[in-house]
Amino acid sequence: MYSPGYYEFCCRVKIVAGHQALEKIPGLLNDLNANKPLILADKGVTGAGLVKILSAAIENQIEIGSIEDDIPQDSDLKVVNHLANVYRDKGCDAIIAVGGGSVMDTAKGVNIVVSENADDLMKFSGAGTLKHQLKPLIAIPTTSGTGSEVTVAAVIADHQKNKKMLFTSYFLLPNAAVLDSRMTLTLPPFFTAMTAMDAMTHAIEAYTCLAKNPISDAHAIRAIAMISQNLLNVVKNPGDKNGRLALANAATLAGVAFSNSMVGMVHTLGHSVGAICHVPHGTCMSIFLPYALEYNFHKIESFIAEILFPLGGEDMYRSTPKNQRAEKVIELARKLNQDLFDATNGRHSRFLKEIKDREGRQMVPKDKLTEIAATALGDGSIFYNPEELDYDDCLMVLNAAWEGVPLDRSRIKKG
Repeated sequence: MYSPGYYEFCCRVKIVAGHQALEKIPGLLNDLNANKPLILADKGVTGAGLVKILSAAIENQIEIGSIEDDIPQDSDLKVVNHLANVYRDKGCDAIIAVGGGSVMDTAKGVNIVVSENADDLMKFSGAGTLKHQLKPLIAIPTTSGTGSEVTVAAVIADHQKNKKMLFTSYFLLPNAAVLDSRMTLTLPPFFTAMTAMDAMTHAIEAYTCLAKNPISDAHAIRAIAMISQNLLNVVKNPGDKNGRLALANAATLAGVAFSNSMVGMVHTLGHSVGAICHVPHGTCMSIFLPYALEYNFHKIESFIAEILFPLGGEDMYRSTPKNQRAEKVIELARKLNQDLFDATNGRHSRFLKEIKDREGRQMVPKDKLTEIAATALGDGSIFYNPEELDYDDCLMVLNAAWEGVPLDRSRIKKG
């Protein structure tokens, strides 16, 4: 399963992190021979005042070409094409993306169009279609979760055709990721918990799935430790700048890890729940994480056991008998979800039937589980999971995660 004799690892992104990291952007642009960036964000980011903070940090040294914040929650083909025209009309020579995964994906899509001087983004979908270096792109994450600032992929939706297209290339990597604690200080506790659990899942799946390697392992282990040590405190004390910066660094570490080792069934099931029931990605990740560890236990017990050190700390690792460490990790994963549920006054969901929309309606009806299970079989992450998954397996896990009960491991078909 784990073959460290051969692997590939790549992270070409320069990472600049600190409480005043934004002030380094003019120098970064100068190094890239750029001086007129297009700033991309969404309404939430501008509404929180984050673009104002960025502008104040750079505008005395850099001419801002334009600030555009009409980016939807799902990256959209029409929006990409519109923003590419703005880039050209304003004479911009770089892009600064300020936001979460959708903003990052949109920025990558815009960069393809303007760099290739193209009018049809979809010609560049898939892998290997980009052949040249793109325009300078600086990514500033405003959540500590997706890791998009260091990933090679973008997902752009064509809503007219009701489909999402994947773009993947090393050329999509931003030139720099700027991690500044000011960019996540306004993130509410519920969103802090949800996005950080996305990062935690990236790290744990990177460490336990089939394409793991020694360098991705190192990034993953450190990410797990930093999230474990800081998440609950930041949820309870949102103004903790050091904790915020630690979570931002952890999300980037986890992004580097899973970009080079892939993910497994947490994402397989989470992507499908998100697609069918429109549940936030981080919520799915936190719910399915302990179930994936249970399902894959017989294949990766030793790797799960090793996670106890960064997740629970040295004292817990040493005091737990070796043959009980993997089980302890699963226990801690569930406890973390419970602690986040308590710390967010019940807004952090522990299992599927708890997920509600703003009107209090259940977002994942039980009669949707069969459709979710069928959809999961087409997700690419399924191939990197340690144990094989078929329709019945997916449905079994979904039913347990819906009810909030541990998985009956005697029902797992061991391949």
